[in-house]
Amino acid sequence: MKLLLRRSERSSVLGKPVYVLEMRAGLSEEERGWIQKYKFGPSFLYTKKGKPTGDTTTWTGIGQNLLHYAMDLTVSVNDLVNGKKIECKDIMEMLAVEGQIREAAQNFANVLRAASQFGGEEVIEL
Repeated sequence: MKLLLRRSERSSVLGKPVYVLEMRAGLSEEERGWIQKYKFGPSFLYTKKGKPTGDTTTWTGIGQNLLHYAMDLTVSVNDLVNGKKIECKDIMEMLAVEGQIREAAQNFANVLRAASQFGGEEVIEL
């Protein structure tokens, strides 16, 4: 498995910079087969959720909560297979997300390696 990352920048409607991280996994046909066989697709690799900030007794608070939930971020195996874009408000946030995605992708690569060993033996020299 290979992790393909692309960073770019665009301007928001208000002219502020928006930093975009695009990700996609480069997978062999064998790895794609394991993902389908073991139904890994819906599994979350990365989730970023915060606490709601708005008061749910006012329209403003309800709006703030809806905005908060819209800004939650999840990355599943399917997202990695099909590709996903994540927009960040600053470079530090983008780098933090990128680091978490790299770690999650490495862990998932280990899962795929383990899946390849089912029905066989592995010799580990100590």
